[in-house]
Amino acid sequence: MDSPPLSAEALVGWINSRRSMGNLDAPAPTRAQIEAAIECAVTAPDHKKLRPWRFIVTQGESRHELGRALLEAAQAKAEREGDVLSEKDIRKTQTMPLRAPLIITVVTKMQAHKKVPPFEQMLSAGSAIQNLILALKAQGFNTLWRTGLLCNEPAVKAYFDVGPDDYVTAFVYTGTSPKDEPARKAIDIEPLVRFES
Repeated sequence: MDSPPLSAEALVGWINSRRSMGNLDAPAPTRAQIEAAIECAVTAPDHKKLRPWRFIVTQGESRHELGRALLEAAQAKAEREGDVLSEKDIRKTQTMPLRAPLIITVVTKMQAHKKVPPFEQMLSAGSAIQNLILALKAQGFNTLWRTGLLCNEPAVKAYFDVGPDDYVTAFVYTGTSPKDEPARKAIDIEPLVRFES
């Protein structure tokens, strides 16, 4: 028998409880749980059904390979800017992907379409990421959406086989937080909203 759906009030309250959580541990979601979350992600609004998003799941030893790609990107960026990375920066950059047992990278594959401008494709990817995060939360996992200055550097794009006109849109760090999600302070929406009638 199907369980009864959440009330609207309970669902709104649950969405409002979502918090970004860093430094995540195992357990991470299983392949079936990841696929269930991605099935939710791809229900995002998608003008002309271009499906401009791709999902790359990185876990285990592959996180070290991603760390090397990030370091290559950081070193190239520093060189362009006439800078040199410190040993501390090198260690920090290499170990970034180790802050969670699993990372879901979301890539936006931009497509030329006379009725779908690039910004709509980026917004679709952002909607997919939010759906992904909520679906992971529904299955009991914590996440942190990171991007940063390195995510669209050539070395990182090359690592993910991303074209020059495409984007690495999100690193969704995924796992289980040893801490409870802190309660969110209420946000005053009045200055953010205008009603017209």
